[in-house]
Amino acid sequence: MHPETAARLVDLNFEFYQSFAPAFAATRRRIQPGVRRILGQLPPGGDWLDLGCGSGALAAEWARKGRTGSYFGLDFSEELLEEARRALPQTLPGSLKVDFSTANLFEPDWPGKLPRQSFDGVLAFASLHHLPGLELRTRILHQVHSLLVPGGLFFHSNWQFQHSPRLVARRQAWQSIDLEEEDVEPGDTLLDWRYTLPGEPERTGLRYVHLFSRPELEELAALTGFDILEEFESDGEGGRLGLYHTWHARFPVQG
Repeated sequence: MHPETAARLVDLNFEFYQSFAPAFAATRRRIQPGVRRILGQLPPGGDWLDLGCGSGALAAEWARKGRTGSYFGLDFSEELLEEARRALPQTLPGSLKVDFSTANLFEPDWPGKLPRQSFDGVLAFASLHHLPGLELRTRILHQVHSLLVPGGLFFHSNWQFQHSPRLVARRQAWQSIDLEEEDVEPGDTLLDWRYTLPGEPERTGLRYVHLFSRPELEELAALTGFDILEEFESDGEGGRLGLYHTWHARFPVQG
């Protein structure tokens, strides 16, 4: 993918979350079943990084579970991070530290905004599929690997909207944002998002999403120094709208 096209798609998603942050946050108050399943597997402590933490539903649940250690959430939308701060319980467990920061993973120096350079685990739920281009995804996954302690784990989920006829029907033509099919990569998709407030007309936004295949994720893991430990489907219609992976960081890196 041409860098200018990748930048255009990143800007598109940034504009979406700038415009629809409060409305979008209102639809994401609950933890997804797949996220809850993973949360139940995690050790009670340690230092954790959440990429694309959004409006903070996971951070609030993290605090309510009485976990120890630290949770640090990153997102490129300051509006969503404000929602996340408001969603936190007023009193945190004494041994837990929760903090957030604005960062755009498209920028190569995003790890410099972190309070530490070593984490026991990294989370990225419904985030990687918003990153355009193999080159960008590979760079970010190498950076994730570098932030993990030896044996650290990377948990992530990616949208599988092809299992929902309702979502498939929301595909939009690339020409609507002045792009052509040949400008993007296989699996890249432009989807609309609709929201109606009481007494107001429906509003529509556009988002870029990449539809990952299993072979593609296997290739990415091998390319960036990870072994896949677990895979399962969960969430939404039929329990198949999210594909969850647990990756183990290899040391030394091979591949």
